[in-house]
Amino acid sequence: MGKRIANIRKGIDLSRQYSVKEAVALVKKNANAKFDETVEVHLKLGIDVKQSDQQVRSTVALPHGTGKTKKIAVIAKGDKVKEAETAGADVFGGQDLIDKIFGGFMDFEILVVTPDMMKDAAKLGKTLGPKGLMPNPKSGTVTFDIAKTVKELKAGRIEFKADPQGIVHAIAGKVSFPEEKLAENVQAVIDAVLKVKPSASKGVYMQSVFVSSSMGAGIPVAVEQKTAA
Repeated sequence: MGKRIANIRKGIDLSRQYSVKEAVALVKKNANAKFDETVEVHLKLGIDVKQSDQQVRSTVALPHGTGKTKKIAVIAKGDKVKEAETAGADVFGGQDLIDKIFGGFMDFEILVVTPDMMKDAAKLGKTLGPKGLMPNPKSGTVTFDIAKTVKELKAGRIEFKADPQGIVHAIAGKVSFPEEKLAENVQAVIDAVLKVKPSASKGVYMQSVFVSSSMGAGIPVAVEQKTAA
């Protein structure tokens, strides 16, 4: 543990769990990097990630956004291309965009594809899959509702997914956000993860929750939840 993190931890009582508002206040107080740190939420879940019926993956629209606007690309055809442009997509097209990406174009952070173009876009899997950019219905990036999706993504909709250790890592804004807005974003993430609890998951679902800044120490957060038998 570095000296900076050790000093931060002196002001944190790790024997207790803080409310979301208290945790956010501590995160803001202890953020001392020379840049506007990202606020993160880390949730350890009581799931067996090896079981297909215990996968946790979904999206949540943060009430106050992430503090960063992402570049959105849309692959569609017909009127849906115009819809993407009108909604504010940064890059849009049909087969021409598929060929461009296949040729190495990667100037985007999220790719949205209409279902009728997925067959053609499938060849991008080897390129986009390892980067986590391949569209997926579970993440809401394979859809005909282009306008709504692009606007939500621009406004701060994020995707979350449990990693191989059963932990969800999600962002909840920037340290520069007012405490109230950060707390609402953090609570939105917690509520969204609770909402998609797999029915096959038994015992304590949300085992621990920590809030931190990208360069700070984790603050334990109390979460009320029902325990399945």
